[in-house]
Amino acid sequence: MTGEMRASDADRTAVMQILEQAVGHGMLSLDEYSERADVALAARTRGELDTVIADLPHVRRQPVPAAPPEVVRSWMSSISRKGPWTVPPRLELITRMCSTTLDFTSAVLPGPVVSIEIDDYFGSVDLILPDGATADCNRVSTLAGSTSVRVGTGQPSQRLHIVVTGRVRFGSLTVRHPFGAALRRFLR
Repeated sequence: MTGEMRASDADRTAVMQILEQAVGHGMLSLDEYSERADVALAARTRGELDTVIADLPHVRRQPVPAAPPEVVRSWMSSISRKGPWTVPPRLELITRMCSTTLDFTSAVLPGPVVSIEIDDYFGSVDLILPDGATADCNRVSTLAGSTSVRVGTGQPSQRLHIVVTGRVRFGSLTVRHPFGAALRRFLR
């Protein structure tokens, strides 16, 4: 089960440190280090990371527990995050009859991937992403509402990729770039 869990940046960093120690102790050549480092940096799961260090003695990595999501709850109000706000790696929005705007264009990001779980009734959620950012909203279920994704949805961006899951009931979810982004791209 642990091997199937997604690897975090902290997991990859820990494996890179183990590989560096193995080179320092003469357990790996520089070529082996280079090959394993490439695999470790591209690993998506903890199992893939474990295979990189499986044959190194006394060098077993302890799993890093996933941090709990930051939970934002609101009823009949508005939530707005704009400017240089600090984004948690995992965010859970529980809203009822709310207007929610999360602007990621100037936000301080924890890494290239941010997960957002939405539980919304009768509200609107507006996610504003910087140019070049992508989003995955395929696991959002909508009941008598709408989900509109106006950003790239293909290959995850190295700048920012938002993964949105959850439910929108009698409300709307919009993922877009800031107003005027298309015009700015055209004028370049």
